Amino acid sequence: MKQNTYLIILASIICLLSCKTNKMSTIYDYAALSNKGKEVSFSDYKGKVLLIVNTASKCGFTPQYDGLEALYQKYKDKGLVIIGFPCDQFGHQEPGTDEQIEEFCRLNHGVTFPLMSKIEVNGENAHPIYKWLESKAGFAGFAPEHPLSKLLDEMLSKADPDYASKPEIKWNFTKFLINRKGEVVGRFEPTVEPSALEKPIEEQL
Repeated sequence: MKQNTYLIILASIICLLSCKTNKMSTIYDYAALSNKGKEVSFSDYKGKVLLIVNTASKCGFTPQYDGLEALYQKYKDKGLVIIGFPCDQFGHQEPGTDEQIEEFCRLNHGVTFPLMSKIEVNGENAHPIYKWLESKAGFAGFAPEHPLSKLLDEMLSKADPDYASKPEIKWNFTKFLINRKGEVVGRFEPTVEPSALEKPIEEQL
């Protein structure tokens, strides 16, 4: 009798853990604040292809805003939405307010795709969306041909020799591609230029 009770309790725990994991199986289960302070439910993007990027205004990769905007203009009518999440966790390269960030992006890079309120992407205070993204796609490796790859590898290895085995975001402009079902289908590190994402995006549209 005691054994049966134990098995029932164990089965219940497994079921609860499974249900909790499955509940957050797509990005549509999440929400975030826009840079205007309005809560945005990602279920509003059902049926769209999403490219989610953590951004910064004073980074060596900041010119990628131009490439991201080019992608948005080319594919937005086919169903692509690019969403930027400003973050100040990497080298203090996004110090501004949400309003300052938006103005910078608009005036310097002509950004028209949605920008969210500034968040953290790693650590205890990481936004739930990023915890989910990292759980679905680990570090993909820096592109060896990019001139900043060696510098990033040396810097990150010095801080943590085992950094490459961990899923956390490594730097600004890490990109996650989400299909029309709300599932992560690709992770592209900062050393992958936006123009290189045309084929993966077209495959999802």
